[in-house]
Amino acid sequence: MRKNKITLRFSALLIMLFLFQISTAQSSKTNSNKVSVEEVQKDLNYLSSDELAGRETGSEGIEKAAKYIEEHFKEAGISPYFDTYRDDFQVNDRKGYNVVGLLEGTDENLKDEYILLGAHYDHIGNGKAVDGDNIANGANDNAAGTVGVLQLAKHLAISNDNKRSIIIALFSGEEMGLKGSEHLAERLKEEGIDLYAMINLEMIGVPMKAKDYKAYITGFDRSNLAEKFNEYSGGDKVLGFLPQAGQMNLFKRSDNYPFYKEFNVPAQTISTFDFSNYPYYHHVDDEAEFLDAEHMADLIEDLIPGIQKIANTADREIKMNL
Repeated sequence: MRKNKITLRFSALLIMLFLFQISTAQSSKTNSNKVSVEEVQKDLNYLSSDELAGRETGSEGIEKAAKYIEEHFKEAGISPYFDTYRDDFQVNDRKGYNVVGLLEGTDENLKDEYILLGAHYDHIGNGKAVDGDNIANGANDNAAGTVGVLQLAKHLAISNDNKRSIIIALFSGEEMGLKGSEHLAERLKEEGIDLYAMINLEMIGVPMKAKDYKAYITGFDRSNLAEKFNEYSGGDKVLGFLPQAGQMNLFKRSDNYPFYKEFNVPAQTISTFDFSNYPYYHHVDDEAEFLDAEHMADLIEDLIPGIQKIANTADREIKMNL
């Protein structure tokens, strides 16, 4: 009888140890994807600060932003995609720089397939003055998207389990007509890279109102990206359809579009700006104080599992709709 009790206690101990290991693993996995609200706020504050003077392409302010992004890449262990992080281009008399990094894939069979995560980090410089302030800081447009990409890159680098290679690109020249993304798309096409999908972040600084999804995706019906992304995210409805996005032709108005044109692959923009939830588009009051860093951190966390799955499925499950 005593032997049976010892056996039962030992079995119970093993079960408890097993459950503890599972709990620890799950907690570790969750924590690895935990996005710091404080980090989001810090980066947002700097990138939309008066010091950067509206981040106009070719300006001293955007040069400071580019260096800040490069430092983030270095700290995260993200390699330059080219010889340096800079991908330079010319727009009339101005020189612009895309900042481009690489997380090389870990799988010999899949690492030559690429996913591109992007956002534009430029803005318009000055705007119509309000109470003596003429700096268009561009917090939501698009310091927010830039911060989102930096956080995604950091957490993907920490995980270091992407079988496909991931290009991280922050574009300049968007406000001048998608010039930076056009340049990079053409350059990558000339190199002959095998682009699987492109995901762009634009204006994610405030939550949507009265929606049953976290963010919308432009060109919703052009691919199955939203459907698969929600599936990859464990059934949560992360991405949805916004009718105004089609009415305003947003699919062709952001940095996803040049990659769609060059590669004819799923290339779409994720946003939470729904034309009713933020009044400061291209306005000098587009400042960090009016954005919601906690919402941004939550959304970025929700995006991580979907992107990880896209980077790791054996087959290319994201497809254009015919």
